[in-house]
Amino acid sequence: MATVLLALAVVFTGLYAGIMLIFLTGIMPALARLTDGQFVTAMRRVNEEVPRGLFLLVFLAEVAFPVAALAVPVDDRSDTQFWLLVAGLICVVVNHLVTVAGNIPLNNALASSETSPGPRPDSAVRAAFESRWNRFHAVRTLFAVAGFALIVSASLS
Repeated sequence: MATVLLALAVVFTGLYAGIMLIFLTGIMPALARLTDGQFVTAMRRVNEEVPRGLFLLVFLAEVAFPVAALAVPVDDRSDTQFWLLVAGLICVVVNHLVTVAGNIPLNNALASSETSPGPRPDSAVRAAFESRWNRFHAVRTLFAVAGFALIVSASLS
């Protein structure tokens, strides 16, 4: 059981790190090339679509499986494996904290700017969102990738 849970921890932290990395290296640079109106509309639609079913499963499983892998007693678990797994879990939890405290409030502000009273130009909406969101995203991507690498290392030790 512990081996299966550790394998699932590797799979789900890897999937999540991959999502974060493709946003950092491909999607956001592509969106940066859009006009202000196109960018604001595209990010609103992305933020409507991403936090659904399969993504939420991966988002939650990224934390749940490392926790489960740590919770199951293992007679032959080395101290190294234990601490690598703990460090990986800390990284994925920090990733979630950055997401919840940084990116989600910006996503919510972007969404509410569409229906708020008084028109705001797309350039102002974008300026309030893009660079801050990208900074938070770079931080959470770093933690997601580090968490994945640590959990893979735990599985190999």
